[in-house]
Order: sequence, then C-alpha cells, then structure tokens
Amino acid sequence: MENMENALIHMAEGKLGRVVAIRLTPGVDVLLGLQEACRRKGINNGVILSAIGSLNGVCYCNPVELPTKAGYGYGETLHLTGPIELTNASGIICHDDEGNTNLHVHVSLSDRHGGAHGGHLVEGTKVLLTVDVIIAEIEGLVMGRKFDPELEVPLFAPRQA
Repeated sequence: MENMENALIHMAEGKLGRVVAIRLTPGVDVLLGLQEACRRKGINNGVILSAIGSLNGVCYCNPVELPTKAGYGYGETLHLTGPIELTNASGIICHDDEGNTNLHVHVSLSDRHGGAHGGHLVEGTKVLLTVDVIIAEIEGLVMGRKFDPELEVPLFAPRQA
C-alpha cells in the first residue's frame, strides 16, 4: 500500500519565509505584474496568501473535455467586461527546470450584478483601481512545475531542496 500511496501523492516540506506586500496600480496586467514582482524580489518558490481588488475586465479559463490522451484541459479564454470585483486570488509561485518563474493563479470574481465567476487567470486581466496581494516565499523545498506528457499539461512537481 505504501508504494501506491507514494505514487499518488507528491509531497515536500518547507516553511514560510519572507512575506512581500504588493499593490498593483490601474492598468497593470495582473499576471504579468505578479511575475515582475516575483522577479524583482527573486521569488520562484512561493504562495499567494491573499489577493483582492478591482479589475477592468477579466481573462480566465476553466477545464473542459478535450479529445486528447488526458481527455481534459483548459478551454478557450473566457472574458468578462466592465468593472469586476476580485474577491480572492490564490496560487502557487513555481519555476521550471531552467529557473523561469511560473505562476499558477486562480481567481474568484463578482460582477456588477453580484454574479460569481472564477477560474484560471490568464494574461490580459487589467487592474481597475487596485489589486492588493500578499505573497510568501517558501523555504526548504523546490516548487517545480513540469509538463506531463501523459496528461498533456504542466503540473506542480514539489520536491525537497
């Protein structure tokens, strides 16, 4: 049973290190702004602890059935227009084998009518008034992200440092 459990669960252990507070200003692309903040602070092993704010439209996607080996993947980019409330964002700050920072961010949103939306954040989402983010660096583990050829998507690949 232990070998089966090891194959199904990939884990590594670390601890929270530096905490960085970020304010993204009007017009900034949220995903690109977070990537730039991580670059400036040298963070490629981390987590988004909190993110709230207002957005001038949103670009995101959700899983759909795809005719591939895995059968599922992210579908076409969805767009919400007008002012949108970012009620929460969470995610992981990873990197590939070459050390390139790779963020995987999901958002919870509310439109002007109180309708709820959410999904995987993609480039093109702009700050309306402010987006306030708290990220934490994680020490003692490697927050890797690798393409899985069987599932045909990049996957989280944590390992001990």
